[in-house]
Amino acid sequence: MRGDEARVLLGFPHNSRPTPSQVKAAFKKKVWESHPDLFPVNEKLKAESRFKRISEAYSCLLSATYSRVVRTGVPRTHGGRGNRALIGIPFLFIILGTIGLGGFNASRAYKKQREDYPSHNPFLP
Repeated sequence: MRGDEARVLLGFPHNSRPTPSQVKAAFKKKVWESHPDLFPVNEKLKAESRFKRISEAYSCLLSATYSRVVRTGVPRTHGGRGNRALIGIPFLFIILGTIGLGGFNASRAYKKQREDYPSHNPFLP
C-alpha cells in the first residue's frame, strides 16, 4: 500500500504529513468504527476487508522507511557505504610499516640477546 492511499484511508488529507501520534489516534478511531464484531452477519465480510486495509495502512504509515521519507521528504539512500574501507587504511599502514621497518628484526634481536645472555633459571629455555 502506498503512503498516499494509506493517509486517505485513515482520514488524512492527500498531501498531509501526520505525526506518529496522529496516525495512532486516527487508526484507533477507524478501527473502532469498522471492527467486524460490531456489524451484523451479512455485513461482516465487508467490514473484515475494510478492517484489514486499515491495519495495513497503519503499519505502512508507521514503518521506519516511510516515517523517514515523510519527516525529511527524501527517500533513504546508501551513499555513505563506500567510506568504511577508507577508515581501515591508516591501520593497515601501521601494520605494514611495522613489518617493513623492522618488525622481524626485533624478533632476531631478541633471539641474539637470549643466546648472548642465557638465563640461569632452569625453568626458562
